[in-house]
Amino acid sequence: MSSLSLPPTLMPPRGYLAVIRIIDKFTEWTGHLFVLFIIPLIMSNVIEVFARYVLKDPTIWALDITTMSYAALFMLGSALALLKGAHVRTDMLWEAFSDRTKGMIDSIAFILFFLPTMAVLFFISIDDFIYAVSINERSASGAWAPILWPLRGVIPLTAFMLFLQGISELMKSIWAWRTGAFLTRHEKIEV
Repeated sequence: MSSLSLPPTLMPPRGYLAVIRIIDKFTEWTGHLFVLFIIPLIMSNVIEVFARYVLKDPTIWALDITTMSYAALFMLGSALALLKGAHVRTDMLWEAFSDRTKGMIDSIAFILFFLPTMAVLFFISIDDFIYAVSINERSASGAWAPILWPLRGVIPLTAFMLFLQGISELMKSIWAWRTGAFLTRHEKIEV
């Protein structure tokens, strides 16, 4: 990673960079922490394959563990994907725009669409999570009937993480709109 080196007139204020850096570091740290969901995903599959094909006695729980850990891994990793620029974008149109135009489009999109959507998703899903905890919601898909409220809790957490990272991306976009120079995801932002 290269350090950000803009002319002094294009450097954002220290506080502006500090907010971006703190959010990005938090997203990166939590994204790497959430990768641990791959352990139950792999273990449940290995145990199921061994039980099914070697012992000829399949489990009743492996599918649920696999599904839930993959769902949690996928959702909780989405904020890190936003930080790294891994979400889908129409590159054939995007690459033709200047950084200033990209910043303008992203700023408007984050303000009008992304952040409000994440806020609504958070408030709707937090109610569902609280209700699931209150009734100790369980899966009806099999004999094992695992509890579902931890997975329900992943949804508001994901919305919160995406909202937070969206603030950082909005700040980067506003800076690009204002100056024509992106504070890229690939550069280390020094404060």
